[in-house]
Amino acid sequence: MRYALAAALLVSAAHSTPAMAWGAIGHRITGAIAQDNLSGVARANVEILLGNEDLAEAATWPDDMRSDPSEFWQKTASPWHYVTVAGDDYQASDEPKEGDADAALKRFTATLRDSKASADDKRLALRFIVHIIGDLHQPLHAGGGTDRGGNDVKVTWFGKPTNLHTVWDSSMIEQRQLSYSEYAHWLERATTPEEVVTWSVRDLQVWMHESIALRKTIYPANPALSYDYAYQHRGEIDQRLKMAGVRIAAYLNWVFETPDDGGKTAKRR
Repeated sequence: MRYALAAALLVSAAHSTPAMAWGAIGHRITGAIAQDNLSGVARANVEILLGNEDLAEAATWPDDMRSDPSEFWQKTASPWHYVTVAGDDYQASDEPKEGDADAALKRFTATLRDSKASADDKRLALRFIVHIIGDLHQPLHAGGGTDRGGNDVKVTWFGKPTNLHTVWDSSMIEQRQLSYSEYAHWLERATTPEEVVTWSVRDLQVWMHESIALRKTIYPANPALSYDYAYQHRGEIDQRLKMAGVRIAAYLNWVFETPDDGGKTAKRR
């Protein structure tokens, strides 16, 4: 059974590339950085909802669940990992009828701040919030609508056929040959207190504007990618991971410290 589940996860991942951002390592990095930047109130609320599960683990859950055959995971939740932006900034007209990451984040934020929502609904909302904020910092998840976020841009990575989306999701991160905890520690050590203050912006428009601007600079002239491309963009990918982690924490600190229910924490059920 365990091996069958693992195989199903691999098949699901292979067929769901357009909806995934940052590989498992990237998402865990952002979650680990966020965990270290939570306020006391936010940390307590996260523990009430998730128990021993930390934000590094929670960050990958919406992708892990894509193996579930239910309509919710196979259809409803699929568009919540990205936005498609026609211009330089996200507009209300960019949101499709089925929703997107922007709409989902607002929906799940409302759930997490709703004193009447069940613990299960809040748990789902928390895991998606952590994941979606990470997604919105991957530049190809603010796509222009012409190439499925770089999935249709065929390249080679050190001679192996792949696509530009995968290079940014995981290939450049995995090239560093670090565990997610090592990578997160390195990034946190290189982050100054001033940067944490500056980056603690909860405005989705700012996050998306940054990703759109970066996305426009990362399409290669030569599809044969290797050391030169990795060196050129390493600093950018590291910064997006750091910013995502800081902003996940800032967002959750705000959600839990100024809730709509007058400051009550989540209740165990």
